[in-house]
Amino acid sequence: MSFFKSIFDKPWEHQGEDPRLGGTEIGEGLHPKRIALRMFLAVVFVLFMLFFVAYYIRMELDDWRPMPEPTLLWVNTFILFVCSAVMQWTRAAAKNSEQQKVKWGMIAAGAFTLAFIFGQVSAWEELNNAGFYLNSNPANSFFYVLTGLHGLHILGGLWVWTRSTFKVLAGIEVKAVRLSVELCAVYWHFLLLVWLIIFAILSYT
Repeated sequence: MSFFKSIFDKPWEHQGEDPRLGGTEIGEGLHPKRIALRMFLAVVFVLFMLFFVAYYIRMELDDWRPMPEPTLLWVNTFILFVCSAVMQWTRAAAKNSEQQKVKWGMIAAGAFTLAFIFGQVSAWEELNNAGFYLNSNPANSFFYVLTGLHGLHILGGLWVWTRSTFKVLAGIEVKAVRLSVELCAVYWHFLLLVWLIIFAILSYT
């Protein structure tokens, strides 16, 4: 059972003290959970890079028909940027053990993230209503796959955000969830970076 638990373990969900570090409080120094998250993000980034390379190779063929860019994508980009900024602000508040700021920061970050997801779904609906379906053109397929894959990682982040936010709302001390807040912020910054690359590719190709 411990083997399977370790497979599905989410490193950014853990907080407290790690006895392997001699009682060092999580959030100080190069913690193993930080290393695990960085490795995970590196793998995800490589995955997206493979899709980007495939995108550029595929667009050189004659049947490639670029999709129009929904204006809503610009709005969604701004929302995700604000969300990342809020996460960073919350991270700083957690470092200073400011309970109320952490609580409202986590709530605001979740609200902006949900707004981003709603905006992405609305953009898909707009394109579908205009006749740009998933399988009608290779460019369409890449658009839905790239934005959909990014959306799935957003949803994965929301699961961890939910667990951390409930703990904060339950009144657990900030120092007990500081690592979770910090790694959530790192994850959101990463998602913003990946989205900016996706958005640039979709906008200028």
